[in-house]
Amino acid sequence: MALAWITTLTLLLLAFVNGTKQENDWSPCAVVHPSSTLVALGSTVTASCLIRDDCPIAKGQAIRVVWKLDQRSLAEDNESDRGKPAAAVKGGWNSTVVIPSFTDTRAVLTCSILHASLSQIVGGVEIRAGFPPDVIPNLRCLTNLTKPETLLCQWDPGQETHLPTNYSLHTDIRDLSENNTYMLPPDIHHFRIPRAGFVLFSNIEIHVKAVNALGQATSKHLLLEPMSSAKFDPPNVLKFQAEPNRYGCLKLSWSLSEQQKWVKTKVSLDVRLKTANSKQWSEELVYGPLRTNQKPLELCNLLHGTEHHVKIRVRYKQSQWSDWSNNQTGVTLERAPNGRLDSWLKVSGDHRQKHFGVDMFWKISKQFRANGKNLSYIVSVRKPRGERLCVTQERHCSFRLPKGVWKVLLTARNAAGSSQPTEVPVLKRSAMPAVSEVRVIPNGERSLRVQWTVMDSFSVTGYVVEWRPLWERNASFILFDNIDRNESNTMISEGIEPYKPYEISVYPRYKNGIGFPRSVTAYSRQKAPSTAPYLSVQNRGPFRIELSWNEIPLLQRNGIVESYQIFYWNEWENVKVVNADVEKRSVVLDGLNSSSYYTAFVMVRTGGGSLNGSEVTLKTEPIDPLDIMLILISSSFGLPLFIVILVVVCYSKRHRTCFWPKIPDPANSSIKSWTTMDVVQDSPPTEAQEPSLVNLCHLSLMDVYQKTLENSDDPWFRSRDTSDLGESICGSPQAFNPGYTGSHEDSVPYATVVFDSPFPSQSSSQSHPYLRSESTQPLLEEEPKELSSPKEYQNLPLHRGQVFFRECLDEGLDDGELCTLWDEFPMLRALAMNDVEIES
Repeated sequence: MALAWITTLTLLLLAFVNGTKQENDWSPCAVVHPSSTLVALGSTVTASCLIRDDCPIAKGQAIRVVWKLDQRSLAEDNESDRGKPAAAVKGGWNSTVVIPSFTDTRAVLTCSILHASLSQIVGGVEIRAGFPPDVIPNLRCLTNLTKPETLLCQWDPGQETHLPTNYSLHTDIRDLSENNTYMLPPDIHHFRIPRAGFVLFSNIEIHVKAVNALGQATSKHLLLEPMSSAKFDPPNVLKFQAEPNRYGCLKLSWSLSEQQKWVKTKVSLDVRLKTANSKQWSEELVYGPLRTNQKPLELCNLLHGTEHHVKIRVRYKQSQWSDWSNNQTGVTLERAPNGRLDSWLKVSGDHRQKHFGVDMFWKISKQFRANGKNLSYIVSVRKPRGERLCVTQERHCSFRLPKGVWKVLLTARNAAGSSQPTEVPVLKRSAMPAVSEVRVIPNGERSLRVQWTVMDSFSVTGYVVEWRPLWERNASFILFDNIDRNESNTMISEGIEPYKPYEISVYPRYKNGIGFPRSVTAYSRQKAPSTAPYLSVQNRGPFRIELSWNEIPLLQRNGIVESYQIFYWNEWENVKVVNADVEKRSVVLDGLNSSSYYTAFVMVRTGGGSLNGSEVTLKTEPIDPLDIMLILISSSFGLPLFIVILVVVCYSKRHRTCFWPKIPDPANSSIKSWTTMDVVQDSPPTEAQEPSLVNLCHLSLMDVYQKTLENSDDPWFRSRDTSDLGESICGSPQAFNPGYTGSHEDSVPYATVVFDSPFPSQSSSQSHPYLRSESTQPLLEEEPKELSSPKEYQNLPLHRGQVFFRECLDEGLDDGELCTLWDEFPMLRALAMNDVEIES
């Protein structure tokens, strides 16, 4: 709105500046003529701009015109950027523009001349758009009978017109032929007709007319009786009480408000009732229209001895109901209770004793009527002597029952009398089977649906569903419901609250007793616990810490605890999680570092959420030197004992090769069983001989005197390594195969000398062939395959008279022969040099 006025003012100022101004007269440089300055929204608008030929900005050049609507260019062709050429007319130039659909409710259309790449506004006009008034809907009138009386009429505005719209209210009183018109300010949609403008009991016709620049509209005509459209004030309840000898009835006295008491007829009354313990009002009881107002009403068929609440409202004929009155309370007369009570009797203790304990519960059934306010209950036995076991105003009783009593009597009593007794059988707990499964499903925040599996036994007469709050130990809080034998579910809502635990049990009832119960714990709604347990250290060591925590208080759990999780970490390790047993409420953290600090907390989870406990700092113990000493001592005794046992086992006859391969003993080898015939198979044939055993002698060179070896000029003994000497003497593959490169410093050299007979019995003329050992054990280097067959010197045919234990020139032997043998058998030479004796 402000922008439009500023634009218009700018337009006028420019027009004044550019126009030709004379001393007493002036005229604008250009004039814009629209088809209409007030149009319907969405209609077509045409405008022309007439530019005078004496306009200074238009002299001496071709004129191009630019049209704008609130700073938006109206382009009609491709030359819009350069403006639209104006047509020359008499006295100037003319340019026209067409707006196909005018969608603005208010806009300024301007005409500008393009000059030096700039547009100069030379004329403009404001155009407004809107809608004509629509048919006025929902005309209604309401009479106010409170001083001062008025008739208030209201209507809805209908479609927005975007234009100033004026309303007028027209009335026509039929009986008086009186017409009135009431003019209203713009955009006002209600009017209060004064008391002088209508008659309460005469019909009046009312309608409303709306007018704006684009048209007018009229509402439907409303014909009414002002009294029938009146809304009364809330009435007053004077009395609500019982009459003598009128059982189940209450009398209601009422009146209209002070300003409306003059109304005496055709007033209807609406009544609502409810008992004191009920949360719902009963259905309305409509009385009227009454011929005589303010006459007391009698409300009957009410419960005896029961407190009732009442409230009322009124109206005239079919007018609008008044608001409800205030509540009033009344109590019906009492009568003796009647009907049966629902009961549930539980027997405990040893049945073999003279007396056993009984817990008995009862509740009001649908057939029972208390008929009184102060109700008490009596539990008794008919025999002996009608003894009373319990008198209470509660709905629970515990007592001792003599053995042999099979039923008790339950009686309700008030000030007016007692009910007929209800017989309750005494069914004892027996070894009857329980129901197989019980499920509890939440049904809202204050109710639970209990389901169980129906039993097929024909002896089942029904079921008892019992529930109690777990945080209350008093038996008076136990509630129950008796269920038919064919039913398998029930809805319980009495005493149920969200976030609190309840124990629900289902008992099968048999003909001769009560079966075992099946119990579950349930919540109607769960959420995260209100508090989390605090971790405490039970035991600690260098590498482990045992944590425990107390159980969360029952009313702070807010649900069934499903899990405990322990989170712990230190400065250089990631967070670790341990799941704890819900029942044990303890956990051991293993694999910790000694003398280290850890941070831990417990997270407890229920079916409705989880809660983290406070963080605690833990420290492991340092390693105790005494513990280290005990470990070392146990190791020093335990490890040697283990080694001894292992050695004993391994050196038994069956386990000799536990740690190293078995090395054959040449003295115990099969060579001892060789025959002379085997040894001398290459000797010249002699007289027939029978095979005989070969006598062997074991020789060892491991104890060769070191000094002798060092001083010896023989190349066999120049090496200080006795193992090499042994290899040379014992027929090592290196001694006889120059290409052999194997070396075993740990090998044990040995050899065997073969004799024809035991040494003491041999003569000097007997021959003793030398046999090289053919052992293939790992301690000796394995020979190449080409050396596996005996060489010529290994089994030589010896002649009698050859002796190897003397010097080469003794006994006049041939030097060459004897020394040749001596060189070929260096081991024998070593034996001679070291005076080694051969023992058979």
